[in-house]
Amino acid sequence: MAEKRFLKVTLVRGLAGKRKSHILAVRSLGLRKPGQSKVLEDNPLVRGNIRKAHYLLKVEEVRHEA
Repeated sequence: MAEKRFLKVTLVRGLAGKRKSHILAVRSLGLRKPGQSKVLEDNPLVRGNIRKAHYLLKVEEVRHEA
């Protein structure tokens, strides 16, 4: 059985003055404040939102989440 992959996504820049679509992409990842992190399952929806606002985020691959 394939192991699920996870991504740790951290908001590294503030959202003030950014395009509305980029703000919505970041919010859909569950991030609100700079420095906040979330561990999310690696899937096309998450990847698309990361790609939309990549310049605001830091992304790390996490092997296993309990």
